[in-house]
Amino acid sequence: MPKLDPSLLSPLPPFSRLPRDQISQILDHATAKRFDAGVAIFDEGDAADRFFLLLDGYVRVVRLTPAGEQVIALHIPSGQLFGIAKALQRTTYPATAMTAVESVVLCWPSRLWDGFVTNYDGFATETYKTVGDRLGEMHNRIAEMATLHVEQRIANALLRLINQTGRKTEHGIEIDFPITRQDISEMTGTTLHTVSRLLSAWQKDGIVESRRKHIVVKDPHRLVILTDS
Repeated sequence: MPKLDPSLLSPLPPFSRLPRDQISQILDHATAKRFDAGVAIFDEGDAADRFFLLLDGYVRVVRLTPAGEQVIALHIPSGQLFGIAKALQRTTYPATAMTAVESVVLCWPSRLWDGFVTNYDGFATETYKTVGDRLGEMHNRIAEMATLHVEQRIANALLRLINQTGRKTEHGIEIDFPITRQDISEMTGTTLHTVSRLLSAWQKDGIVESRRKHIVVKDPHRLVILTDS
């Protein structure tokens, strides 16, 4: 891929506080890679020898339970860092990063992390803000699993997805990447049958439009009401 213009990255959180010359210095060490949909960029437990910036696409952060069940912990939209195990003082990746669609990433060797954090204050500030936001989201998800009914958890999951990745259409707000009912079940700790039953009921009520790997939220306010019911 051709070398990126630093001005294209300046709006992104890791670079938004950096001058153009510092962005150029960081880009000098980057390698660009393209991944097909449904590919693991790295697996849980692998040595964390690189960290990444998602330029285009969406990434699912997936973990395995002790029983071997897959859980989708987070979705990462374009413009964000991921695989930042060094920020958590880890030498291995705590989860698997799977592409939800064809994706393009920049990657750097993890040995450069400490130098970036030390030499580029804005990079450090924005990166640790990202870490804090993700930990906060994870804590919220754990609280949801412990305290909310299944219907509330699924409604919350859809609201979170349209807030993070939603695209306005004439029919409502579309989740802007392919997502299956199995994916939603793995996000919410419930069964595929329950997700299918609720989405079918919500479709009849005009709240969502759901078909294969495609969900449009037609009435977000109704979902908000469901989360409080």
